[in-house]
Amino acid sequence: MRRLRACLGAAAAVALAAAGTTALVAGNASGATTALSNRWYAAAPYLMPLDNDPPNPSAIMDATGLKAFQLAFILAPNGGGCSPTWGGTAAVSSDTAVQSVVDTIRAKGGDVSVSIGGYGGTKLGQTCSDAASTAAAYQQVITKYGLHAIDFDLEEPEYENTAAIKNEIGAAKILQQNNPGLYVSVTTAGTADGTGWFGKQMLLEAKSQGFTPNNFSIMPFDGGFNGAASQTSALTNFNSILQSTFGWDQATAYAHEGFSGMNGRSDTGEYFTQADFQTVLDYAANHHMDRFTFWSLNRDRQCTPPDNGGRTSGTCSSVTQNSWDYAKYSVQFAGVTPPTSTPTPTPTPTPSSCKTAWSSTAVYTAGNEVSYNQHNWKAKWWTQNETPGAAEWGPWQDEGAC
Repeated sequence: MRRLRACLGAAAAVALAAAGTTALVAGNASGATTALSNRWYAAAPYLMPLDNDPPNPSAIMDATGLKAFQLAFILAPNGGGCSPTWGGTAAVSSDTAVQSVVDTIRAKGGDVSVSIGGYGGTKLGQTCSDAASTAAAYQQVITKYGLHAIDFDLEEPEYENTAAIKNEIGAAKILQQNNPGLYVSVTTAGTADGTGWFGKQMLLEAKSQGFTPNNFSIMPFDGGFNGAASQTSALTNFNSILQSTFGWDQATAYAHEGFSGMNGRSDTGEYFTQADFQTVLDYAANHHMDRFTFWSLNRDRQCTPPDNGGRTSGTCSSVTQNSWDYAKYSVQFAGVTPPTSTPTPTPTPTPSSCKTAWSSTAVYTAGNEVSYNQHNWKAKWWTQNETPGAAEWGPWQDEGAC
């Protein structure tokens, strides 16, 4: 998922009651905070607070009425170890940058959940010795930010590691027990059949440990999907998997099921428009599903040009849109009508100056910046003679036109 990742009326009221509003009240560096309803945490779109040109959450809240944000991602340190970091590099223990984002959101009446894992990187379940030590690492995050919600994003390559998944599921269960009212979501890859073999093994691990989160969410994109119909079909199939795995009836399975989409152009060139999101939202509401989210708010704005030259970006959607169009579907899922007034359009940013031109013979390390094809690029790891933009999963992060 993380490769770069109408008012509901009576249906919303039923789902809201099913989700419940029990919440943990905890403190953070700036004092205690009151939790939102679970429905808001279920609707929180993903936001990378330190990478991919983070948007201003205050502006999103003002424009859409959004209150909850899913901050991503907590990983193990790049050098190894069992302590939480943002993206493998920024230690949670000494963080002030993300804390500032959290404080800004809470000052406007909102709140955050934190997501652990994501696509790529080294996860704590892989480096910590057991479930208890994995849980202890995540508890540091909960305590640091006074969290009322947490998301376990279990996908490649971690979900292919049986021991790591056992640690993650075990940690989720421990956190759920030790933090009463904590909203816990588990997110994994989606396929046309619902989820693949590794996703099913993860569900079986949860069953064997007696762990039931608020929801299991699938990501129906990057797998040969084509618009909303293919996504709702996958959600229907995933519901059957939940029923057969846990012995639930259909309604109970839907009450523990979630959708996590990708707005605009996916990593594999699929397109999901605003109309697709509306269709899936209607499906989620009609079936009283527990979660509706997407990857990501960093991408919920129009590229320049709108199609971004037929490429996928981590900072814009590659489709024609107004800023924060997709966030409004999350607001609707939470049971709130987005503001009807049209916000003042965000001015098109002036392209930044071009960095030193990329050289095929030079050696670049993480953080080095170059220019290529009138875009600036930042190295994600050591690289040499790998052309920026040649591969969506290559070593270069597109920083926009220059």
